[in-house]
Amino acid sequence: MIKKGLIDKIFDAANIKRWNDHVTPMDLTELDKQAHKFIIAYLLAKNEEHERNVRIDWIALIEGGIHEFLHRVLLTDIKPPVFHKMMKEKGDELNRWVIDNLREDLIATDENYFDRFVTYLSQKKDATREKKILNAAHYLATNWEFRIVYNSSPFIYGIEGTKSDIENQIEDYYDLIGVQKISLRRKSFGFVDLCGQLRFQKRWAQVPRIPETSVLGHMLLVAVFSYFGCLKLKACPKRIYNNFYTSLFHDLPEVLTRDIVSPIKQSVAGLEKTIKEYEEIQIEQRILPLLPEYMHDEVKFFITKEFSNKVRLNGKIVYDIDQQTLHESYNEDGFDPVDGELLKTFDILAAYLEACKSIQYGVSPSQLTDAREKIEKSLKGNEVLGLDLTEFFE
Repeated sequence: MIKKGLIDKIFDAANIKRWNDHVTPMDLTELDKQAHKFIIAYLLAKNEEHERNVRIDWIALIEGGIHEFLHRVLLTDIKPPVFHKMMKEKGDELNRWVIDNLREDLIATDENYFDRFVTYLSQKKDATREKKILNAAHYLATNWEFRIVYNSSPFIYGIEGTKSDIENQIEDYYDLIGVQKISLRRKSFGFVDLCGQLRFQKRWAQVPRIPETSVLGHMLLVAVFSYFGCLKLKACPKRIYNNFYTSLFHDLPEVLTRDIVSPIKQSVAGLEKTIKEYEEIQIEQRILPLLPEYMHDEVKFFITKEFSNKVRLNGKIVYDIDQQTLHESYNEDGFDPVDGELLKTFDILAAYLEACKSIQYGVSPSQLTDAREKIEKSLKGNEVLGLDLTEFFE
């Protein structure tokens, strides 16, 4: 599992405020920005893959996004124009500083990943197609945030210059068909906008908590946990891909229903089933129409029965596969495997992390302490496919 030092650094992104030198109507955090960036990168890559017949190395895209996430967490307090100038002039020195600060945690988590992280930082800005897509997604996610900032304080000195800078940076990636589509501000932009709205929906909405992580940020936590879990399991590439994007989209329907807390879902017989049925209808009517038709089946595959172990056999999706059987018999790309039960465990561990961090910061209402104790009791000491969950709790 992921070592504590790395978990702390990942979660630190929830405490890093963006645009904190501007007037903003809400906190914009680095964790949310990175989650939004991953979603936009997925959309851009799918457009390139299907409409231009370009081969996308999806593992490189996922891993590159995580590399950049960790890099940015350590350097994000630097104001963007200063950061870009420093990276241009002192990039090697800054990268070495980042590597030195992450070395122990990354090697303890996965030594091979650390080697790839070091190699990635040595590459030029748009060295690969995947890196170019990630950079385009970065600027598009930044622009989405900036529209909130700009509309809140168009009078701030220098804001027009910031607006021009961001628009010019996006124009540099206009050869990507997905960037063109999003710039039209029609369907694709609607999907990006809808996903961005998950920033506004706070987890544990009825409970005082620090930091107030959003549904969007929570989805990225689960996705990153799933990625490192897959490395430990030596999962096949399609299994890594499916587990990551299932995690990244697993709460997407909540943009239509809001985050209904588990006690409410479980308190009324049949309510959870009713909510699921409503979500499925709304997905068909409001989410899928915003995506190209060639993405519909895959996105439905990710968010339908997202916590069920599933594979494809002879073109048909088979649900509720035994976890050990999936791991031992279906760990091949052709079976399109998803470790739904494992992802549910990571979802619970992300909730545990959110509760523990708030308690550590001194905000510990009974709902959080009860949740922490309940999760520890149910999972501590367990092993899932050989992954020792005790490490996570300790």
